[in-house]
Amino acid sequence: MMSRKNNNKVRAYIKFILCTAAMLTSSGWRGQGEVSAQSITLGQNTISNIAKSDPLIITGAIGTQNTYYHSSIGNGYRSPWANSFYADLNISLYGISMPFAFYYSNNNSSWSFPHISFHIDPTYKNWRGHFGRSNMGMHPYLMNMSFNGVGLEYNSSKVRVGIFHGELRNAINDDPENPSARNPQYRRMGWGIKAGYGSGRNHLDLSFLRAYDRINSIDPRWQERINPQDNIAVAVKGGLGITRWLTLQGNLAWTAFSSDKRAQRLHTEQTDRWDKVFDARYTSLMRIAGDISATLSLKGFNTTVFYRMVQPDYTTLGLYYTSNNYQSLGINASTTLFKKVTLSASFSGQEDNITRRQLYTTRGFVYNATASTSLTENLALTAGYSGYRQLQSDCKARVNDTTRVNRIMHSLYLTPSYTIDGETTENTFALSASFTKNKDLNRFATGISDVTTFSAGLSHSIMVKPWEMSFSTSLSHQQSKGYQTRYSSEILSFSTGRSFLKEKNLYTSAALSLCYNDVRNQQRNLSVGADITAGYTLAKVHQFSFAAGFNKYSDTNISADYTSMGTTEISLSLNYNYTFSLLQLKSKKTADAASGQNK
Repeated sequence: MMSRKNNNKVRAYIKFILCTAAMLTSSGWRGQGEVSAQSITLGQNTISNIAKSDPLIITGAIGTQNTYYHSSIGNGYRSPWANSFYADLNISLYGISMPFAFYYSNNNSSWSFPHISFHIDPTYKNWRGHFGRSNMGMHPYLMNMSFNGVGLEYNSSKVRVGIFHGELRNAINDDPENPSARNPQYRRMGWGIKAGYGSGRNHLDLSFLRAYDRINSIDPRWQERINPQDNIAVAVKGGLGITRWLTLQGNLAWTAFSSDKRAQRLHTEQTDRWDKVFDARYTSLMRIAGDISATLSLKGFNTTVFYRMVQPDYTTLGLYYTSNNYQSLGINASTTLFKKVTLSASFSGQEDNITRRQLYTTRGFVYNATASTSLTENLALTAGYSGYRQLQSDCKARVNDTTRVNRIMHSLYLTPSYTIDGETTENTFALSASFTKNKDLNRFATGISDVTTFSAGLSHSIMVKPWEMSFSTSLSHQQSKGYQTRYSSEILSFSTGRSFLKEKNLYTSAALSLCYNDVRNQQRNLSVGADITAGYTLAKVHQFSFAAGFNKYSDTNISADYTSMGTTEISLSLNYNYTFSLLQLKSKKTADAASGQNK
């Protein structure tokens, strides 16, 4: 045991290290093992939280996994023996977790240790700072990336202000002569400002983003193959409560984007007005994106109507990815009847080619309806329908009738369940049924892609309370019909499990299944499978587990037509895991709490 004086010295030394690291926006070192390094992040921690965290905790685990496999048709695709050993070590410094790992399996070994990347978000009243790899909420059409730099936010009940500057992505600059070099990318920098006022249903927020690639961040040979990009974007979002039952919400974003910032500058009366903010070039585009919605909330009824539009080639360098060149219009509604029946429905349509410059226009419609109810305390029922329609029409060119896209999909489902809760047993019965039809409506279609599927299942589970043991049985059927083929499958399964001993540290489970598959005029396959598992925990740190599996099935060759089960597979697994704690330096608050519990 360390003395209190030595503990205080260790705590003071660790605090000094963390305070020094907090002054850095980023620092790192990476292991060179086969497994990629893991990240260590000091995230969402205020300085006060760091002080309250435990100074030093070192924990870990070691274990082994050993399996045996045998098949009567040979072991060509799987080794009969597989043995592995692993060791994990985790060091926690004032809430910062640093994991180390080693893994060995069948003469192959790998290891990993952390890539250190600090980020600290100190807070004071309504202020929050960002240092290192951080996130700061911006407009949905503007930025969803994290940044590595500095930022500052102020958030009160109605006023919101924020600013940041940092790296949006780091450079990838492998040797161009290396055949296995990663795809290069420029170092991307950015800064942004946001400001907003209001709360709840009435608010207005403005956001601004400036992002650009640093040309000299990669090798000149890479620069010949990829173009550095440049971007400026402005966005606004707001809400307006017109009445107690009607609310409007909207988002609008404007972006100017250059796909190659080295291209020749464009000089016009309009572009020169903004030359101090953004250099318009012959590779520049200006695009907008936005949406608006109206929500009607009445007693027992809610509905929302929305419209969304994103112009072609809409791009901001603050988004990982965004779809563009589409517009959509939709409505969704929900209500409750008689305080027992919940109904909901939605419909939306979307089309591309909003500037009518493509050869063809594709439209899609999605619609669904759901009803759920609890008829009694024991009986519940859910039913629903969903559909999808896709079609293609002429624009700059006429669509070839033989290849015209014109599809429809219908799906229906029903899931009733019934529960009987008695003194000694609890029984649950559940039924599920669904029907799906996917059809090509093109008048020249041969039906080769049409598929109709029906599936149904019945399950029963029973909990025997005096034994603390559960049993479950299920039966399922599925049939699919396609072009000149039909597939059906029947599965019957049974499972049970129970824990033993006073501390419930011994558990067992068993499962049995029977499956029959039939592909018309091609294959019939019958299989039986059984699995048994057992586990035991000793002194809360030693975990032993054993699993055995047995499968017997007929020939799976698609040209065969066997029903006899001539193939046998056997698998055995024996595993062990030990968790340990090497060192624990608790904070005074944690130590006092533990001392109180011991008393």
